[in-house]
Amino acid sequence: MLRAPGYATLDQNSLSGKDPVHPILPERSQASVPSNSQAQSAGEQGRRYGLRDGACQAITQGSGEQYLSAFALLLQASPFQLSVLSALPQLIGTGAQLASVKLLQWFPDRKSLIFAGTVGQAFAWIPIVLLPLLLPLWGPWLVVGGAAAYFACAHFTTPAWNSLIADWLDQHERGAYFARRAKIIASLSFFALCGAGGVLSLWEDSTAAWWGFVLIFVLAGSARILSALALSPVQDVHQTAHQEAQQGFRGFFRLSATKDFRRFLLFSGLMHASVLIAGPFFVLYMLQDLHLSYLGYGGWLAAGLLGQLLTLRAWGQFGDRYGNKALLSITGFTVPFLPMLYLVSTNLGFLLAVNFLGGVIWAGLALGLQNYVFDSVRPEDRAKAIALYSTVNAVGWSVGALLGSWLVEHLPARIEWGGVIFEPVSNLPFVFFLSGILRLLVSASLLGTFHEARQVERASRQRLLWELPLVKPVARFVVWTLPKLSR
Repeated sequence: MLRAPGYATLDQNSLSGKDPVHPILPERSQASVPSNSQAQSAGEQGRRYGLRDGACQAITQGSGEQYLSAFALLLQASPFQLSVLSALPQLIGTGAQLASVKLLQWFPDRKSLIFAGTVGQAFAWIPIVLLPLLLPLWGPWLVVGGAAAYFACAHFTTPAWNSLIADWLDQHERGAYFARRAKIIASLSFFALCGAGGVLSLWEDSTAAWWGFVLIFVLAGSARILSALALSPVQDVHQTAHQEAQQGFRGFFRLSATKDFRRFLLFSGLMHASVLIAGPFFVLYMLQDLHLSYLGYGGWLAAGLLGQLLTLRAWGQFGDRYGNKALLSITGFTVPFLPMLYLVSTNLGFLLAVNFLGGVIWAGLALGLQNYVFDSVRPEDRAKAIALYSTVNAVGWSVGALLGSWLVEHLPARIEWGGVIFEPVSNLPFVFFLSGILRLLVSASLLGTFHEARQVERASRQRLLWELPLVKPVARFVVWTLPKLSR
């Protein structure tokens, strides 16, 4: 799933035209086929686990992942090292995803593979914390290496996790379920972010500032252990691991992937590249250029999560009703303007408002990207489709991050055009602006090349705009308020 960089950070029916609730199972003996009651019970356990895993993931993200760049910056990381910290773990994680699809056939079920990867994530926080403190001269690179191991374990579980959860969801309820899960993640991440920022601020002016990072990273690892424990009661009654591993990626892309899905992949990959030109450097801008405290930086991150929290449910309902393509079209043409706004002002209140608006838009874009993949392929192809989708995104992610670091080194900090001088606190707002221009070009050139993947309700453009999150309640409030103010 595409996540907004700065919050961390950027996700067709089946070929037969229908997407059954449960995948087509290979022929098995009657005794091995789960009864309806067994399937319903296992499905409820799986859906409940998905929500609990989301809660644990939120704590890990809010108290761990979100502060990795700040930890590297404490260790004197350069802009290039920050870009590598953003790019390299994604590339390695992609390789882990591709390997996991092949290795599914060697695990008794998808649950075992997910458990192994989740426990690996938990223990990966140990070298992230300890090695840079033991070898501070190599600190930034050791953080990069530890983050690579962490995200490799995280990506290793992604295809199997998504395939497992999607087995229990009807195509018209995925938006609502994943919106509910994302809302849980956003709400808990909000509190974890604020709490971690408060903890870090206690040692902000101390030579032992790393103690704050030790505490929050230990909490992040503990949350992954809790997630692994929450997986224990889940039963993988739809054992499609062998079926999913039968066809290779090349065969899937050539024979099973539709033209719409291929064009969607191109859009997603280029959007990730455009976004990551700016993504790794928000932490540099906030902490180094604007001199925000850790608490202020955490508040800025939390503003984005609050925007997600307030709109995720509405975005999920919007996607279920009008389709994920409509959702992508609206958010794809609004997300380019977010980084451009950082040229306007450095006022903290303004920055919080921009990131709140960013949270609103990113919630819809990320949800639309993820659910479009589910809609576009057959159940038995989901693991491969998700791994392929993640691979394309990771390549775009890495290219964008490295291009961004080059721009940081070479763009001037002062531009004069038409007698008007633009001189922000650094050249980073210019990098952000270029990121926005490229996002706009990607959306304008590619969003019209692929179509909705399932049957959805058709509506006019005006109706779609009226149904956007926050638009209807705000408009109704204005209509209700104006007559009273005119009296």
